[in-house]
Amino acid sequence: MIHNFTIDHQLNHRTIRKFKDQPLTDEQLQTLLEVARQTSSSEFLQQMTIIRVTDPQKRAAIRAVSTQPYVGAEGELLMFITDLHRNELIRHHQGNLDDRRIEKTEMFLQAYEDTVLAVQNVLNAAESMGLGGVILGSIQNEPAKIIKTLNLPKHTFPTLGLQLGVPDQKPQLKPRLPLDKIVFENEYQDIDPASLKDYDQIVNTYYDLRDANRRIDTFTDQVNGPKLNGTPQVRDQIAQALHDQKLCLDL
Repeated sequence: MIHNFTIDHQLNHRTIRKFKDQPLTDEQLQTLLEVARQTSSSEFLQQMTIIRVTDPQKRAAIRAVSTQPYVGAEGELLMFITDLHRNELIRHHQGNLDDRRIEKTEMFLQAYEDTVLAVQNVLNAAESMGLGGVILGSIQNEPAKIIKTLNLPKHTFPTLGLQLGVPDQKPQLKPRLPLDKIVFENEYQDIDPASLKDYDQIVNTYYDLRDANRRIDTFTDQVNGPKLNGTPQVRDQIAQALHDQKLCLDL
């Protein structure tokens, strides 16, 4: 295993959900935003926007959607937006009113990927500064409410939130699937679910040490839980929210 400053920080990534009441410095924030700006961009279309949320009411609204008390409490709250609207404006300004490609799934995915890459880049940079963060996929619980809260125009979509700050906790390193379960050569290979027994025990021990009052849990139990069952989920409305934003209109 090769070790250097960057790799060691990445290998020790821990999600931080509790932050000290200590704001980021202007220099830290500016650096992180520059890191986001320099993230890889498919075809140089740069279809990503960041909204820094400082308004207490808007932070509270995002917290309500996320249903997590730490969201928007302490720390910096950045919302990463898949943004095809900016390029729409540029095209319209030049007299091109044809939005048909902008509204296709292929273009949305291209912009979505740019946005997700920026989130991870910023988190890596923040951790290299000794900061911590939590990626907020929970904003997808009710995307229509996030869209309204942030006054997002058509052809944009709230992709992920990122809360950053000075860590006020030291969680354990969460055990990931073994490499031989996720890395193959040349073609996909099915795994034998029974071979995850040892990994399940590691995960169970992790949860037990993290919170002795937590129910016994394993990775395969989580996969077999309600999230992947046919039971309706709150996030089932994402497709409709995308269509309402005039995105992924392939029919």
